Amino acid sequence: MRVLITGGTGLIGRALSEELVKANHEIILLTRNPDPVQGLPAGVKAARWDGKTAQGWGGLADGAYAIINLAGENLAGKSWFSIRWTKSRKESIILSRLNAGQAVVEAVKAARIKPQVVVQASAVGYYGRRDNQPVDEAEEPGSDFMASLCKDWEDSTYPVEALGVRRVVIRLGVVLVKQGGALSRQMLPFKLFVGGPVGSGKQGYPWIHITDAVKAICFLIETPQAQGAFNLTAPQRVTNADFGRALGKAMRKPYYFPVPAFALRMAFGEASTVLLDGQMPTPRRLNELGYSFEFPDVEAALGDIFRNKK
Repeated sequence: MRVLITGGTGLIGRALSEELVKANHEIILLTRNPDPVQGLPAGVKAARWDGKTAQGWGGLADGAYAIINLAGENLAGKSWFSIRWTKSRKESIILSRLNAGQAVVEAVKAARIKPQVVVQASAVGYYGRRDNQPVDEAEEPGSDFMASLCKDWEDSTYPVEALGVRRVVIRLGVVLVKQGGALSRQMLPFKLFVGGPVGSGKQGYPWIHITDAVKAICFLIETPQAQGAFNLTAPQRVTNADFGRALGKAMRKPYYFPVPAFALRMAFGEASTVLLDGQMPTPRRLNELGYSFEFPDVEAALGDIFRNKK
């Protein structure tokens, strides 16, 4: 069956497409530049889209099994020097998500045979700053930029429900994968032997191993009763300090040198809230549906990543 993935050339999209190919699905990744895309798994195709409309690809939604909308500009930028959320960057971050969602709705509306399910990406930033207070999917959104962004991102594909399409919202925590993503940046100070707690270290650190992120998405696609929002985070709740100690252990590096909150605020401005503000979401709804985590423990998850060089 055909599965379309927007934003599919990123870390999660590539890993997800590889898993779905194993289940004999036809996978099409929607990307602005399909020609230079390298290293796609066998059986995975790339198709061009403008990130704003269904023009040129919308017909692929007709009779598709699922559309997985992962598209959105990276919050952290392409380097340490582009992390700050300037006014123009905020606008770009917002529009990249809203336009992608509207394009998915446009394609579903035009489809004669509607997709069975639309999976909409989001993040645990939806809850705003909660530090180490446990939260589940029933909680209301926070009031900061990240929370507002996530709520609008989720709502961008809400209209497909009125078209009779099942919709699943995945609120992702930090996805642990060695090559790329947040973990690769967190590894740098440890490589320089200056790893330590960020800010107070007491803020919640929501995480999930890439294997569980991918398998949980597949599980939600294949479970007909799965609908609405799901926290994609491991059941073990840890603080930033807990995670840092586990990372230092996995890398066999010391964990001594704290990064002061004021320094991060000076360097990254408002974007520093991603590092300094925490959440401790629980995957209550995933657990209720019977999903079984392969890596529920952070030390085991990091051990697997560094052992297998994922």
